[in-house]
Amino acid sequence: MKVFYESDAEPGKIEGRKVAIIGYGSQGHAHANNLKDTGIDVVVGLRPDSTSRAKAEQAGLSVLDVPEAVSRADIVMMLCPDELMGSIYQDIESEFGEGATLAFAHGFNIHFGYIKPRADLNVVMIAPKGPGHLVRSTYEKGAGVPCLIAVHQDPSGEAQDIALAYASAIGGGRAGIIETTFKEETETDLFGEQAVLCGGATSLVQAGFETLVEAGYAPEMAYFECLHELKLIVDLMYEGGIADMRYSISNTAEFGDLTRGPRIVNEQTKAEMKKILSEIQSGEFAREWMEENAHGGKRFPELRTRGRQHQIEQVGEKLRSMMSWIGETKVIDKAKN
Repeated sequence: MKVFYESDAEPGKIEGRKVAIIGYGSQGHAHANNLKDTGIDVVVGLRPDSTSRAKAEQAGLSVLDVPEAVSRADIVMMLCPDELMGSIYQDIESEFGEGATLAFAHGFNIHFGYIKPRADLNVVMIAPKGPGHLVRSTYEKGAGVPCLIAVHQDPSGEAQDIALAYASAIGGGRAGIIETTFKEETETDLFGEQAVLCGGATSLVQAGFETLVEAGYAPEMAYFECLHELKLIVDLMYEGGIADMRYSISNTAEFGDLTRGPRIVNEQTKAEMKKILSEIQSGEFAREWMEENAHGGKRFPELRTRGRQHQIEQVGEKLRSMMSWIGETKVIDKAKN
């Protein structure tokens, strides 16, 4: 595995070139603002009726309709939702200048074939390994989030250099830029989200909360034990791995970890993880997700609403309102990003 840093990047590969960021969500706002603060000529491409236009303009960014932004750009970073990206690309493909660079922060549409780029375009990926709000907040602190880069098409012979320079410009060079492939990034990213980071973690937290509440314990106690304190444990693992976390906790906690943890996440759990990975590798999950949106996307909003209505959300909102320091250091500000 090859790791690059700021000193390995050639800033001239994007300096003097216009970059269009398509979308202004979590990643879009981070890329656009980080590039602007680095001194890159950047424009944001949005629909005329996009509610994000005001946010981008308030941040001092130039905003254009998507086709015009693409036609003016040398590098176009697609940061709109995966499920919409294919149709958006079809609408703007003719707007790309010959030899322009088409960039992605996730390999989904290229790897699964929902976008088939023009042959004359450089096609690269610059994928920060963290949510956009952290990409922005760490950059503002003088640090950065590690980035993955990959090349799918390289007619110019400089696609990797462009990706490396872009990754460094958004802060990745401060933390490390790792070379990968569209296939590897897509499949491992989806698996991590579904089995561990999002799906696995949230389901575990909710199940633990429910178990305590159903046993008669106060919901507030269940919230603190199963959600609030999770950050403390994850921070320790982030800083020094699982071994350092176990060094920090009590002997009682460590013994319970080592003897009871494998009863929760066991061979049956791992077998289900392998099934999830297989669904990702075969494209089954991608098809399910794209079909969900092609047929009106009714199931997804229902699932989202059900999650927001879970008791843990109501209890958590009340408890967090009593902890003013959380709001003071909050990464997400929905009025700006």
